[in-house]
Amino acid sequence: MKKTIRGKVYDTDEMALVKKVTFGNYGDPAGYEESLYVAENGTYFLYTYGGANSPYPEEKLTSLTKARLEAWEKANS
Repeated sequence: MKKTIRGKVYDTDEMALVKKVTFGNYGDPAGYEESLYVAENGTYFLYTYGGANSPYPEEKLTSLTKARLEAWEKANS
């Protein structure tokens, strides 16, 4: 996925995948995945996508603050 944030293009194909967490089974309308990526500049991003009834019914790439990164890592360790 490519997304422009503050004038800079970020692409999950170009970033390093740090960790991927899947909730539910494939095809589950409430299932979803969260993938943590890091860009070359050290910025962390969360790629999210899921079924129609999930918290992420549409593909999204979100930049993470240090506090949000630490909270996500703690919740998914």
